[in-house]
Parts: sequence; structure tokens; C-alpha cells
Amino acid sequence: MRKLTGALCLGVMSVLSMPAMATEVGVLDWRQALLNSDAAQRSMNELKNQISSQQQRAQSLSQELQQLQQKLQQDGAVMSESERTSTQQELRKKGAEFQQLRQQIQRTQQQKEQAFMKSAKPKLDRAIEQVVEQHDLDLVVDRDAVVYSKEGLDVTKEVTRIFNSLN
Repeated sequence: MRKLTGALCLGVMSVLSMPAMATEVGVLDWRQALLNSDAAQRSMNELKNQISSQQQRAQSLSQELQQLQQKLQQDGAVMSESERTSTQQELRKKGAEFQQLRQQIQRTQQQKEQAFMKSAKPKLDRAIEQVVEQHDLDLVVDRDAVVYSKEGLDVTKEVTRIFNSLN
């Protein structure tokens, strides 16, 4: 028993006597670094231009749907059966078109985002590597995983600046 106690004390003493190792840590919000980049702004502008006509059509359909619903609510009781049926069919048809258009816009947005992320990932990695080398960082942590950090640890803006400078 004495040998075990002695060994444990020796182990604890050796751990306590070891010098504390300093670790340089950086905090990075990589999503924000990408979103603030010039390339992301260009990509978003291209997307807006690409889907603007679809968004205008969706907005127009939305207004038409609201008008048809109001017409049915206000005048439905005094409409003839054929007129009410025709209005309901038109409402269903435009509703289905609106849903399809909305889904198409979402798919286009997702595809554009995925394409941007795929093309930007290697460049982002290079920017992060440069910041790590410049600041001699041992560890870079995602901002979402951090509960608290000093202000000077955040390297997001620097990563964006370097990202923008890379070809």
C-alpha cells in the first residue's frame, strides 16, 4: 500500500512540476469570413440577377392568389356555381405554379451556394493557413463552439482580407 501511495504522489508531483505549455488559439467564424468576401458578394449578385425574373413572377402570383382568395371570401356566396368552381380551379392552378416556382428558386439558391462553397473551400483553407503561420497559432476554433474569447483572438476579418487577396 505504501508503494502505491508513493507512486501516486510521485506521479502527481511530476505532473505539477511540468511547465505549463502555452497554446496560441485563434477564433474563426468561417461562414462570416466567406460571406464577407468579395467572391461571395459577386456570387450573391449573380444569383440575384439569375433569379430576379422568377422572384418577380412569384411575387405577382402571390398577389393574384391573394386577390382570388379575397374574391372567393367576399363574393363566394353570390357567385354562380360555375363561376365559383372556375375561380377555385384558377386558385389551385396558380397555387401549384407558385409552389413549383418557389421550389425552383430554392433549388437554384442551394445549387449556387454549394458551388460557391466547393470553389471557395481551397482558397479559404489557404487563407486560414496563412493566418495560422502569421500568428503562430496552434489551434483555430470555430466561433460557434466558443463560449467566451478575448477580442484579440478573433481572426475572422483577417481571414476574409487574405481570402480576398488570393487569386
